[in-house]
Amino acid sequence: MITVGVITASDKGSRGEREDLSGQVIKSMVEEIGWEVKDVVIVPDEQRVLEQKMIEFADELKVDVILTTGGTGFSPRDVTPEATLTVVERLTPGIPEAMRYASLKVTPRAMLSRAQAGIRGKTVIINLPGSPKGVKECLAVVLQSLEHGIEILKGTAGECAQKP
Repeated sequence: MITVGVITASDKGSRGEREDLSGQVIKSMVEEIGWEVKDVVIVPDEQRVLEQKMIEFADELKVDVILTTGGTGFSPRDVTPEATLTVVERLTPGIPEAMRYASLKVTPRAMLSRAQAGIRGKTVIINLPGSPKGVKECLAVVLQSLEHGIEILKGTAGECAQKP
Protein backbone atom coordinates (compact mmCIF):
# COMPACT_ATOMS: atom_id res chain seq x y z
CA MET A 1 0.00 0.00 0.00
CA ILE A 2 1.40 3.36 -1.03
CA THR A 3 0.73 6.16 1.45
CA VAL A 4 0.34 9.82 0.55
CA GLY A 5 0.41 13.20 2.26
CA VAL A 6 -1.15 16.18 0.47
CA ILE A 7 -0.04 19.74 1.16
CA THR A 8 -1.80 22.73 -0.37
CA ALA A 9 0.16 25.99 -0.28
CA SER A 10 -2.39 28.78 -0.26
CA ASP A 11 -2.64 31.91 1.84
CA LYS A 12 -6.37 32.29 1.10
CA GLY A 13 -7.04 28.57 1.53
CA SER A 14 -5.26 28.49 4.89
CA ARG A 15 -7.48 31.37 6.08
CA GLY A 16 -10.66 29.62 4.87
CA GLU A 17 -11.24 32.21 2.13
CA ARG A 18 -10.92 29.71 -0.75
CA GLU A 19 -11.96 26.07 -1.09
CA ASP A 20 -9.05 23.67 -1.69
CA LEU A 21 -10.15 22.07 -4.95
CA SER A 22 -6.63 21.06 -6.05
CA GLY A 23 -5.94 19.10 -2.87
CA GLN A 24 -9.27 17.33 -3.33
CA VAL A 25 -8.32 16.39 -6.91
CA ILE A 26 -5.04 14.88 -5.70
CA LYS A 27 -6.82 12.92 -2.97
CA SER A 28 -9.42 11.58 -5.42
CA MET A 29 -6.87 10.60 -8.06
CA VAL A 30 -4.57 8.68 -5.73
CA GLU A 31 -7.42 6.97 -3.88
CA GLU A 32 -8.86 5.92 -7.25
CA ILE A 33 -5.71 3.84 -7.90
CA GLY A 34 -5.77 2.33 -4.42
CA TRP A 35 -3.28 4.53 -2.58
CA GLU A 36 -4.02 5.62 0.99
CA VAL A 37 -4.10 9.32 1.86
CA LYS A 38 -2.75 9.74 5.40
CA ASP A 39 -3.27 13.49 5.74
CA VAL A 40 -4.38 16.54 3.75
CA VAL A 41 -3.40 20.00 4.97
CA ILE A 42 -3.63 23.58 3.78
CA VAL A 43 -0.83 25.89 4.84
CA PRO A 44 0.06 29.50 4.02
CA ASP A 45 2.68 30.29 1.41
CA GLU A 46 5.44 30.43 4.02
CA GLN A 47 8.65 28.56 3.29
CA ARG A 48 9.35 27.50 6.89
CA VAL A 49 5.79 26.24 7.38
CA LEU A 50 5.99 24.24 4.14
CA GLU A 51 9.38 22.80 5.11
CA GLN A 52 8.13 21.79 8.56
CA LYS A 53 5.05 20.08 7.13
CA MET A 54 7.11 18.20 4.51
CA ILE A 55 9.55 17.06 7.20
CA GLU A 56 6.68 15.97 9.46
CA PHE A 57 5.02 13.97 6.67
CA ALA A 58 8.31 12.34 5.60
CA ASP A 59 10.02 11.76 8.95
CA GLU A 60 7.12 11.25 11.36
CA LEU A 61 4.17 10.04 9.27
CA LYS A 62 6.61 8.23 6.96
CA VAL A 63 4.37 8.60 3.92
CA ASP A 64 5.71 7.23 0.65
CA VAL A 65 4.76 10.33 -1.35
CA ILE A 66 4.14 13.97 -0.53
CA LEU A 67 2.19 15.78 -3.24
CA THR A 68 2.10 19.54 -2.95
CA THR A 69 -0.16 21.86 -4.87
CA GLY A 70 0.32 25.58 -5.30
CA GLY A 71 3.19 27.96 -4.85
CA THR A 72 5.15 27.02 -7.98
CA GLY A 73 4.69 30.19 -10.02
CA PHE A 74 6.44 33.54 -10.28
CA SER A 75 4.71 35.36 -7.42
CA PRO A 76 7.04 36.47 -4.62
CA ARG A 77 4.82 34.37 -2.28
CA ASP A 78 5.35 31.20 -4.38
CA VAL A 79 7.99 29.40 -2.31
CA THR A 80 7.01 25.73 -2.55
CA PRO A 81 9.99 24.82 -4.81
CA GLU A 82 12.42 26.51 -2.41
CA ALA A 83 10.91 24.64 0.56
CA THR A 84 11.17 21.38 -1.38
CA LEU A 85 14.80 21.98 -2.34
CA THR A 86 15.62 22.65 1.31
CA VAL A 87 14.17 19.36 2.62
CA VAL A 88 15.04 16.85 -0.12
CA GLU A 89 18.30 14.93 -0.11
CA ARG A 90 18.27 13.89 -3.79
CA LEU A 91 16.60 15.53 -6.76
CA THR A 92 14.42 13.67 -9.27
CA PRO A 93 14.49 16.13 -12.18
CA GLY A 94 12.75 13.81 -14.63
CA ILE A 95 9.45 14.17 -12.79
CA PRO A 96 8.97 17.94 -13.18
CA GLU A 97 10.52 17.75 -16.66
CA ALA A 98 7.87 15.20 -17.69
CA MET A 99 5.09 17.30 -16.19
CA ARG A 100 6.26 20.45 -17.99
CA TYR A 101 6.68 18.54 -21.26
CA ALA A 102 3.13 17.19 -21.09
CA SER A 103 1.72 20.54 -19.98
CA LEU A 104 3.44 22.41 -22.81
CA LYS A 105 1.21 20.45 -25.19
CA VAL A 106 -1.75 22.13 -23.49
CA THR A 107 -0.43 25.63 -22.76
CA PRO A 108 2.78 27.54 -23.49
CA ARG A 109 2.60 28.91 -19.95
CA ALA A 110 3.68 25.52 -18.63
CA MET A 111 7.27 26.68 -19.08
CA LEU A 112 6.68 29.11 -16.23
CA SER A 113 6.30 26.30 -13.69
CA ARG A 114 9.10 26.17 -11.13
CA ALA A 115 7.96 22.78 -9.76
CA GLN A 116 10.60 20.54 -8.20
CA ALA A 117 10.69 16.91 -7.10
CA GLY A 118 13.05 14.93 -4.93
CA ILE A 119 13.58 12.28 -2.29
CA ARG A 120 13.85 12.68 1.46
CA GLY A 121 14.71 9.38 3.12
CA LYS A 122 12.12 6.96 1.73
CA THR A 123 9.66 9.68 0.70
CA VAL A 124 9.20 11.18 -2.76
CA ILE A 125 8.14 14.84 -2.76
CA ILE A 126 6.54 16.31 -5.89
CA ASN A 127 5.32 19.85 -6.52
CA LEU A 128 2.14 20.04 -8.60
CA PRO A 129 0.45 23.15 -10.02
CA GLY A 130 -2.09 25.09 -7.99
CA SER A 131 -5.09 24.65 -10.30
CA PRO A 132 -7.32 21.57 -10.34
CA LYS A 133 -6.88 21.29 -14.13
CA GLY A 134 -3.09 21.51 -13.84
CA VAL A 135 -3.08 18.95 -11.05
CA LYS A 136 -5.09 16.49 -13.15
CA GLU A 137 -2.84 16.89 -16.17
CA CYS A 138 0.45 16.65 -14.28
CA LEU A 139 -0.50 13.95 -11.80
CA ALA A 140 -1.79 11.76 -14.65
CA VAL A 141 1.69 11.93 -16.19
CA VAL A 142 3.44 11.08 -12.93
CA LEU A 143 1.29 8.29 -11.53
CA GLN A 144 2.02 5.66 -14.16
CA SER A 145 5.76 5.55 -13.35
CA LEU A 146 5.77 6.78 -9.77
CA GLU A 147 4.58 3.51 -8.24
CA HIS A 148 7.61 1.68 -9.64
CA GLY A 149 9.95 4.39 -8.36
CA ILE A 150 8.46 4.09 -4.88
CA GLU A 151 8.83 0.31 -4.96
CA ILE A 152 12.52 0.72 -5.87
CA LEU A 153 12.98 3.31 -3.10
CA LYS A 154 11.30 1.05 -0.53
CA GLY A 155 13.30 -1.97 -1.69
CA THR A 156 10.22 -3.98 -2.70
CA ALA A 157 11.19 -4.03 -6.40
CA GLY A 158 14.61 -4.45 -7.82
CA GLU A 159 14.33 -4.84 -11.54
CA CYS A 160 14.04 -1.63 -13.57
CA ALA A 161 14.47 -3.15 -17.01
CA GLN A 162 11.29 -3.86 -18.88
CA LYS A 163 10.89 -7.17 -20.67
CA PRO A 164 10.82 -6.90 -24.47
